[in-house]
Amino acid sequence: QGQLVESGGGLVQPGGSLRLSCQVSARVTGILNMGWYRQAPEKERELVATITYGGSTNYADSVRGRFTISRDDRKKTVYLQMNSLKFEDTAVYYCNANSPRLAYEAWGQGTQVTVSS
Repeated sequence: QGQLVESGGGLVQPGGSLRLSCQVSARVTGILNMGWYRQAPEKERELVATITYGGSTNYADSVRGRFTISRDDRKKTVYLQMNSLKFEDTAVYYCNANSPRLAYEAWGQGTQVTVSS
């Protein structure tokens, strides 16, 4: 299985922006579905956004219109552009890669996003 490494997290003020990156160390990235999940303190992990290997996207209602997921298979990287950040966006964000056909799934180590004034 591949290795996923997230980066781009940090401390940001409300209304600010961050861009998360997830580098996929895999032989083939084009066949993988990708997603971003997040987990706030004492909360369960929740879906943020997904993008299929074909480029179809899906977003949680709480982030739709503010976050954008994208992928660059040549760079083996998936991005999450986060705009208009709110306090409630504070969480550890995890990158996910999966291929049901190949019975493959991998998770990154997580990157902390903290929205605070």
